[in-house]
Amino acid sequence: MTEPTYVRTTRASYDTVAEDYAELLRTELGQKPLDRAMLAAFVELVRAADAGPVADIGCGPGRVTGHLRSMGLTARGIDLSPQMVAVARRTYPDLRFDVGSMNALDLADGSLGGIVAWYSIIHTPPELLPEVFAEFHRVLAPGGHVLLAFKAGDEIRHLEHAYGHPLALDVYWLEPARVAELLNRAGLVVDARLVREAGTNEAGPQACLMARRPANP
Repeated sequence: MTEPTYVRTTRASYDTVAEDYAELLRTELGQKPLDRAMLAAFVELVRAADAGPVADIGCGPGRVTGHLRSMGLTARGIDLSPQMVAVARRTYPDLRFDVGSMNALDLADGSLGGIVAWYSIIHTPPELLPEVFAEFHRVLAPGGHVLLAFKAGDEIRHLEHAYGHPLALDVYWLEPARVAELLNRAGLVVDARLVREAGTNEAGPQACLMARRPANP
């Protein structure tokens, strides 16, 4: 099957910026207490459910994967970009990182207790998000949790330069209510929503959604 254009361009763009992206965002979480609070809540919920390990889908250079591990979770990372995975492996040699796509995860059904998709759905055309969320539902164990972070809005912004490099990348700003609806349709129950104002170097509001696969069908 022919690979979609947006997948190829996303991979190529992140391969190009991997090293500089990792350095520029290395300490970002330390400046965002609300983001850390959502991650902390996710960790607590995953521990309480005790449904399995966690995957950081679209992990980039592994900073969120490492953060989850530092909070006591068994975590691994998966990313579309081989160069991002190479940086993650070098930075966190004791964690597992694999190249893969959120559209077709090489994971067994019900094998995960949690999924974090930290700004990794923002390059997927919104009409294709149902298949991504269906894949999340498939690999989550009953009682497992998912945490999404994304840019809150309703527009497409095309980037031709970022992180010090020329590239070609579409960024989808998504309405939290619409994302919540799509999660619900995929069988994932939304438990919490956070929309915060733009922080330093952010161009608009940011959103987090917490959802779970019900323990009982």
